[in-house]
Amino acid sequence: MKKIKAAIIGYGNIGKGVYDAIISAPDMELAGVVLRDKATAAEKGVPVGAAVTEKKEELGVVDVAMLCIPSRAVSTVAAQLLAAGINTVDSYDIHGDIFDVQQQLASAAKAGGSVSILSAGWDPGTDSMVRCMLEAAAPKGLTYTNFGPGMSMGHTAAVKAITGVKNALSVTIPLGTGIHRRMVYVEAHDERDFPAISQSIKNDPYFINDETHVVLVDDVDALKDMGHGVNMVRKGVSGLADNQIFEFNMRINNPALTAQIMVSCARASTRQSPGCYTMPEIPMIDLLPGSREDIIRRLV
Repeated sequence: MKKIKAAIIGYGNIGKGVYDAIISAPDMELAGVVLRDKATAAEKGVPVGAAVTEKKEELGVVDVAMLCIPSRAVSTVAAQLLAAGINTVDSYDIHGDIFDVQQQLASAAKAGGSVSILSAGWDPGTDSMVRCMLEAAAPKGLTYTNFGPGMSMGHTAAVKAITGVKNALSVTIPLGTGIHRRMVYVEAHDERDFPAISQSIKNDPYFINDETHVVLVDDVDALKDMGHGVNMVRKGVSGLADNQIFEFNMRINNPALTAQIMVSCARASTRQSPGCYTMPEIPMIDLLPGSREDIIRRLV
């Protein structure tokens, strides 16, 4: 079996999970890790023996790059890699911008003969697939997606990028019917800057549409728990039959699940024509290792 050579771009919580998922996959191998400063590899916990570089070109052959970076950096980094003929997978999570980013990356992918899988996580990602399935089962009706309680990776990264923030944690609290409260815990470099920091967080697009509370704390790490979850409910109509009710639940380690789905999408990227795809557009069977015959016999 020719193994898929995967590179990890960035090495935070998701990057660590992607490393674990790559080395556990029967059809993949690690090409290396790309960091802005390779001198920080040990500090970030990159395993000894993994190739580390500041330039992807030094890794040799790379089939797919796993973008373990903040969502706001994805479009720029992915476009460069796609134009160079390298497939990309990311966990972009700004829901309202996904279609526009997809059009941008589709152009770069087609020019480079490569494949981008955009928003490969659990929401957006596998939850998006479940929402599509539920709407197919009951075309008329309402679906409510309730997140948490748990740590939001994208929201936390957005807060950490705000000037004056030393460390941060954003926790999502479900209030029901798809409405959420954001509890944001912040360590500040200078506590006198906290009022301005708090206002910047509340005005950020990640938070502006939700009830958001910002709390100044001494030690964010003492509060951190990477567990998360989702409860999804659809009540709708199948044909002319009312009151069709579906419910989907999961409780998960957030970065570990995001990373695993990204690695499954890396596999799927090698089976698609050039372009940019979201997860509902990918045949589910392409996410799994092994032959189609074996998968169909085992799971269908």
